[in-house]
Amino acid sequence: MKVSLKRLLSSGKLRRQKSSAEEIADLFAVVDRDLKDASIKGLSPDRRFATAYNAVLQLATIALRANGYRTAGLGHHSTTFEALPLVMGKDFKEKSDYFDACRSKRNTTDYGRVGDASESEADELLREAKQFKKEVTGWMSTRRV
Repeated sequence: MKVSLKRLLSSGKLRRQKSSAEEIADLFAVVDRDLKDASIKGLSPDRRFATAYNAVLQLATIALRANGYRTAGLGHHSTTFEALPLVMGKDFKEKSDYFDACRSKRNTTDYGRVGDASESEADELLREAKQFKKEVTGWMSTRRV
């Protein structure tokens, strides 16, 4: 079954809700904090990974909110990444798949066991998060909230 915004809305995973410039600015502030914190080499790889993950989650949330959508119900992280290429374009499908795989790893590091994320995985996700911020910022420059 092909995923579409209509299907996510009808299933209750998404709902329509207008956003504001203030909300978007607040989310970008969270992203900036998390990118800075994920860069701290003294943190464990698990914490750096989870913090970089939160930055990409907030960036994907910005894309949803800028389009007038909000996730609802259980699995909202998964729904956020599922909807990402639907709101930003199919070119973001591969990136959304990568971020969703990171979601699973973050769940393990937060709730399952210590040491699941390596330094290289934390570094890679941080690089991807910084690049994604550039992409979302550029994409947002064409939108009005």
